[in-house]
Amino acid sequence: MSLDPQSLVTIGRIGRLYGIKGWVKLISYTDPQDNILDYTHLLACIGGEWKPFEMDDCKVHGKGLIAHFAGYDDPDESKLLAGVELAVTRDQLPALDPDDFYWHELIGMRVETLAGQWLGNVAKLLETGANDVLVVQPCKGSLDGRERLIPYLPQRVVQQVSREEKRIVVDWEPEYLA
Repeated sequence: MSLDPQSLVTIGRIGRLYGIKGWVKLISYTDPQDNILDYTHLLACIGGEWKPFEMDDCKVHGKGLIAHFAGYDDPDESKLLAGVELAVTRDQLPALDPDDFYWHELIGMRVETLAGQWLGNVAKLLETGANDVLVVQPCKGSLDGRERLIPYLPQRVVQQVSREEKRIVVDWEPEYLA
């Protein structure tokens, strides 16, 4: 199956073997973590290639998740799945309100100050207890060579996010240390 990797969103990965019937631990990248259980038809990166993969049973187990995948009833086969990334196509994700964004949409966006100074591009986001944080990496053409951690606080710090322009405008001075 030939898929454009840009059309995929990684939503989790397979952990270690659980039990003797082919079940595995499931590491979710969704929030809340059990949202991954809504997707039974996944794509798995096996041998460097994305392949259709069906989760035929899954459940919350303690503070984590466990799952069983179709065709993997033998624990020796299932343990080979450890570390396999799981994805869905972008069109499988629920639609959001216009002012809400998935993290993957923000990655790569240009970050500018209110004065139009280009601070760099969003490399990743961090989840903290208080708020999410944009990790802004410098790039060719940006103001300087500093990495910046900018709190993702709509209306306070983040003034505008444009999907079309792939741009985030922040009320953030270049000399701020955070």
